Amino acid sequence: MNILIGDDHSILRKGIRTILTEAFPSANIEEANDGVEIIKKAVLKKWDIIISDISMPHKSGLEVLREIKHISPKTPVLILSVHSPDQYAVRTLKAGASGYLTKESAPEELVKVVKHILGGHKYISPEIAEILVDYHADENELALHETLSNREFEILKLIASGKTISEIAVVLTLSINTVSTYRFRIMEKMKMKTNAELTRYAVTHNLA
Repeated sequence: MNILIGDDHSILRKGIRTILTEAFPSANIEEANDGVEIIKKAVLKKWDIIISDISMPHKSGLEVLREIKHISPKTPVLILSVHSPDQYAVRTLKAGASGYLTKESAPEELVKVVKHILGGHKYISPEIAEILVDYHADENELALHETLSNREFEILKLIASGKTISEIAVVLTLSINTVSTYRFRIMEKMKMKTNAELTRYAVTHNLA
């Protein structure tokens, strides 16, 4: 069995690897330290499951997920995140993830979740199931940030964290002009005019 762990924090990768090695002693477990490396490894080998962080340099977990689903549609991807499920769970599941797990609950839940996914199932916790029900019930009245694309959503969160356009360009490996264009689209969709308004919105909706 081949398992790939993608995260830009080496200590976290080692911790996940230790947990999985104890549960699956015969598994071949490899690591990737950013989104680009995950994609490279996904091209070179067949993986039984890929475990990816949501927030990484160069390529976010959402971008990684989208590319993996293009390269190998049947490869299950488990998204790990420090963010609560109400921020990313719906987006990742809609993009094809087999599960969404917070890093806080990973030590206790990881093995159970991985086994569930390896059995051919999606992992949806009771909390995420409730979020999905609410999401579908309110589809006609989506919150403003739900109208954003995944890339726009990433940039909204980075703006709300206080990063400048130049800093966001470095983090996402984009040109300053491209980031500025995304910022303009975000402002337009959310009917806002300043970063302060975006930040206030993000804080109010627990996105920052």
